[in-house]
Amino acid sequence: MTPMRLTPLVRSLAIASAMGTALLAGSFGPAAAQAPDRKPPAAAAATSNTPETVEQRVDSLKAALKITADQESKWTGVATAMRENAAAMEKLVAAKRAKSPAAMTAVDDLKTYQKFSQANVDGLKNLISAFSSLYDSMPAAQKANADAVFESYGPQKASAQ
Repeated sequence: MTPMRLTPLVRSLAIASAMGTALLAGSFGPAAAQAPDRKPPAAAAATSNTPETVEQRVDSLKAALKITADQESKWTGVATAMRENAAAMEKLVAAKRAKSPAAMTAVDDLKTYQKFSQANVDGLKNLISAFSSLYDSMPAAQKANADAVFESYGPQKASAQ
C-alpha cells in the first residue's frame, strides 16, 4: 500500500484515539510506536484501544488508583467498561481494515470517523458511569490520588510528550 492509501485508516485511528483523550489518553496505532521506551501514565489505561494489552492496562490503572478489597465490586464495573470499550473499538478497526482503501470514498471515510467518534462517546459514557460510582466510594486521600493519576495525562499533556 502507498502512504496515500493508508491516510484514511491512519487518520480515522488517530482521530478516534484523540477523542478518547477527553477523559483519559489512549494510544492506538502509529502514535504508540513513536515512543516505545516511554511507559504511558496509568490514566491512559482506561480508554486505550489495543486489545492485547487491555488486561495490562486494567491492572496498571487498578494499582495506580490503589483499589482496596472493599472497592473490588465497584472496580469490576470500571474494568468491564474498559474491556467493552476496547472490544468495540477493535471491532470497528477490523471492519475498517476489511475495506479496500481504494474502494473508500471521502464520504465513506467520514462515516467511519463518525462510527469511531460515536464509539468513543458511548464508551466514555459507560466508563464515566462506572468510574463515578467507584470514585464516590473513595476516601479523600484516594480521591486526591485518583485526581493526580488522571491529571498526569490529558489532551494538553499528551501533545507535549
